[in-house]
Amino acid sequence: MDNKESRMRLVSKAATLTRRGFLKGSGLASIGVTVMPAGALLAGPGAAMAQAFTVLGSEAGAVLLRMARDIFPHDKLADKYYQHAIAPYDAQARKDPALKALLTDGVALLNQGARARHGKDYLAIDKEEDRVAVLRDIEATPFFQKIHGGLVTGLYDNKAVFPLFGYEGSSWEKGGYVDRGFNDIDWI
Repeated sequence: MDNKESRMRLVSKAATLTRRGFLKGSGLASIGVTVMPAGALLAGPGAAMAQAFTVLGSEAGAVLLRMARDIFPHDKLADKYYQHAIAPYDAQARKDPALKALLTDGVALLNQGARARHGKDYLAIDKEEDRVAVLRDIEATPFFQKIHGGLVTGLYDNKAVFPLFGYEGSSWEKGGYVDRGFNDIDWI
């Protein structure tokens, strides 16, 4: 396995930003903000998800998205990866009335706990620590266990997030890791 395709890519960790690159990037960013429609700026992070949840409703979709981000917080992951992980719940709820009841009752329970602790609904709580405290109160419920279990596979089995975590995927098809990064650990 000595061909270049089977070799793991090496990434330089040195910063390579030049003055010219900075000016070019900031100029393009300012043009992008100028051209972007105002509606896109005003829409919240869960707006697209809320529209996609036709069975459970827009509020449940937004709550499940925020809940997913709070259970598995990864700042470098966009909402679309979390949406991909929780979108199947809406389709399953269409076919399974018991699941629909579990999810709608769970969202209501989550909001009830948030109001008891902070006087407002779960989505209205600004601090992540406060939302996590509300989640800890319900972590033994079947609702939380269902969402948590689905997120583990729905989020981390998504091949689109592998590169974002530095995981290159399965190696056996490429001859293993011995010649492709086995000894590239730089944090020891």
